[in-house]
Amino acid sequence: MLEELKSEEIVKKVGGRFKLAALVQRRMTELLQGSRPLIENAENMTMMEIVVQEILQDKITIDTTPYEHKREVIVERPMRDEDEDIPDRRSRL
Repeated sequence: MLEELKSEEIVKKVGGRFKLAALVQRRMTELLQGSRPLIENAENMTMMEIVVQEILQDKITIDTTPYEHKREVIVERPMRDEDEDIPDRRSRL
């Protein structure tokens, strides 16, 4: 299975070794948190095998949207006593 990660096919499909590593790490985290595999017959496969097959079958890809085109995320946080003099409680990420 690790040999498939070294193949040029999967590296080119994702756009480079660093992007591949980031995609594998992100998807492994999702699977560990309870996400379901996107491929069929995954019962007897390891999580790494599932992720590799999802990539090879074009079930998952890395987000290549340029940063400036992504929406701004606003996170509300609770008001604290020391924040009373701050007019806007929102944090921009």
